[in-house]
Amino acid sequence: MSLNKKLTTKNESSLPMKRIIFLGSLYLLGVLISCQNATDEARQPVENETEKTTLAPITEYDIASAVLYEANIRQYSNEGTFSAFAEDLPILKKMGVKILWLMPINPISTTKSKGPLGSYYAVSDYTKVNPEFGTLADFKNLVDRAHSLGIYVILDWVPGHTGWDHVWIKEHSDYYLKNRNGEIIDPIDFRTGKSFGWTDVADLNYNNMEMQQAMREAMLYWVKETDIDGFRIDQAYAVPQDFYDTTFEAIRMIKPVFLLAETDIYHPGGLELIQKFDASYDWPGHHLSKEVAQGVRSAVTFSNHIETTIRRYGMENRVVNFVANHDENSWNGTIKESYGEAGHVFMALNFTLPGIPLIYSGQEYDLNKRLLFFEKDSFAKVPGETMKLLQQLGALKNHHPALLSGKQGGSYQRIPTSKEQQVLAFERVNQGDSLVVIANLSSSYAQFTMPYDTHLKRYQDFKPKHLSSTYQYDMKPWEFWILTN
Repeated sequence: MSLNKKLTTKNESSLPMKRIIFLGSLYLLGVLISCQNATDEARQPVENETEKTTLAPITEYDIASAVLYEANIRQYSNEGTFSAFAEDLPILKKMGVKILWLMPINPISTTKSKGPLGSYYAVSDYTKVNPEFGTLADFKNLVDRAHSLGIYVILDWVPGHTGWDHVWIKEHSDYYLKNRNGEIIDPIDFRTGKSFGWTDVADLNYNNMEMQQAMREAMLYWVKETDIDGFRIDQAYAVPQDFYDTTFEAIRMIKPVFLLAETDIYHPGGLELIQKFDASYDWPGHHLSKEVAQGVRSAVTFSNHIETTIRRYGMENRVVNFVANHDENSWNGTIKESYGEAGHVFMALNFTLPGIPLIYSGQEYDLNKRLLFFEKDSFAKVPGETMKLLQQLGALKNHHPALLSGKQGGSYQRIPTSKEQQVLAFERVNQGDSLVVIANLSSSYAQFTMPYDTHLKRYQDFKPKHLSSTYQYDMKPWEFWILTN
């Protein structure tokens, strides 16, 4: 749950060097087979799905080359179940997804709940599954099927608060923060000292060591019992860092995991906190990208943000890049509402800039609605141009050393252009692999020059693309090129 949403409601091995290229543009996208046939083929049942599949623990290289997918189980299908979602795992695989993030799967509190079904983030039991989604066996089968495809699974974990009918409320009221009258309170906004207004949850007291141990044991339960591969920590900045130190050490004694923090360097804890995780969010970059798409800010402003982020975080501290997630979609607008015609160019940048790209449920199907948050909803799954684009970008991210993230990631070098207010250009280089991205981040045609001379090739047709400081380039609004050596 993001702060914005809550305010409203609550080596090991290196890849072979690639001599292939990709020119990404809104009019040149395509794949070798039709997307519909790929989708139909991907829906075929997985053989021996009841047999336990062993997937090697996640490695630094897996994370460095990963595409992250956030699954909203309730809204992903008409059924809204683990089993229904599991049928589409091969489709995720075709988009290069290596890490699957499931929004909270725990039972939801009904006391003081919001809407007919309540918020996923008002947990009533940390060691059970929401019966709305299926059974524990169904969940284990989902994990196993993901593992059989080489996809790791992480759970969205809510350590800062519980729902009001959690057993701890009655049996361990000292696990919670209270007011002067001894009444359990909902969470307090650290900026104002007043309630956020998240009345459907009760704030936990991290000064209580017994509560911390109970929370830790609940997290360990899911790793031991269901073989998950890590956690996305909701509101990570609201939990003391020493809890993470002890808990993450205990988890990693079981197996290597991926840990994602819902925070950034500008939240409490700053750099010291995000260094405890494998990745955190680039919230400022997301908000800025929308402003660029809406014509409020320029390409040079976005370029400056990229360089500032690299300088402040260091390349070793990965950020998650995104155009949508559950908060943004439900509370702030669809990709079409937020980005207009610029959606595809920013998706391409999310995959090619330093960091980990995120796909949100339905994004691949051109999700054109704000999914309801507190009640059942769904969306049509008709593959189109966005599915094709994400499949191509996923292949690039998975297989190009230049696009690896973290310590083993490719370098980032800005390429100056004569129209920096409109055009962003940069080069990524790693292990002999180089990749150049040029994007018109404006709603106007761009004519420009740039001091860069080389011979490259285009991905779809392998045709040469000669870049020269003597050329004048012409790009359509929101057009982008992705080229490799």
